[in-house]
Amino acid sequence: MKINGGIRYCEKGLTASLRAMHVQSEIIGMYNDNITGFDKIGFQRKDPVVSSFTEYIGVHGLSQTIDDKVGRLNMSDNPLDFALANKGYFQTQSAEGVKLTRDGRFKLDKEGNLLTLENDQVLSNAGVPIKLPVVPEQIKDVRVNANGVISVLNRKTHKFEQAGTIGVVDANGVVVIDPQVKQGYNEYSNVSLQNEFIGMMPIIRNFEANRQIFMIQNQNLQKVISQLGQA
Repeated sequence: MKINGGIRYCEKGLTASLRAMHVQSEIIGMYNDNITGFDKIGFQRKDPVVSSFTEYIGVHGLSQTIDDKVGRLNMSDNPLDFALANKGYFQTQSAEGVKLTRDGRFKLDKEGNLLTLENDQVLSNAGVPIKLPVVPEQIKDVRVNANGVISVLNRKTHKFEQAGTIGVVDANGVVVIDPQVKQGYNEYSNVSLQNEFIGMMPIIRNFEANRQIFMIQNQNLQKVISQLGQA
């Protein structure tokens, strides 16, 4: 006696082609987002992740990961522009809670609070908002070293007073020991346009192949329906 076992899964070809095109459209969208973010400060490219069962469950089996490589560092004429030459994120406090960002374009309010361009408070490594002990007369009086220690020149005493250390953490919230903070720099995206276009090409070809299969199946189905109607 012979016993056969296993799992068999059958479905219509039209459904399989549509599901494949839907998944490939989502992947192409991720590549397009990376290309759009090429010139954005603090943008990190995203890689599509396709699970083993995506061909059956469609876009529900599709996810993405963040490429945390350091982007392109360019000099800035603003002393309050900070960039990280190492992996990590600045911590900011908004109305929605603590946020992580690679965008180090900061500013000062009239009270000496260090803020983002969206007016979120920049946090120290102790988790509290950074406020300068004195409001600087000029922005260039603010200094930040490679470890993120921020200080300001008190022109009355002609001495620098520390305001704390900028909080730099990894994606899990662990403090980065050597953040390599660069004052007067902006970090642009870590996107390579050439790699994005190269990675997109096979996805586009697969989409076109599924589209052609779908059209052939649809035409054959229309012929069958037409013949049945004539009969």
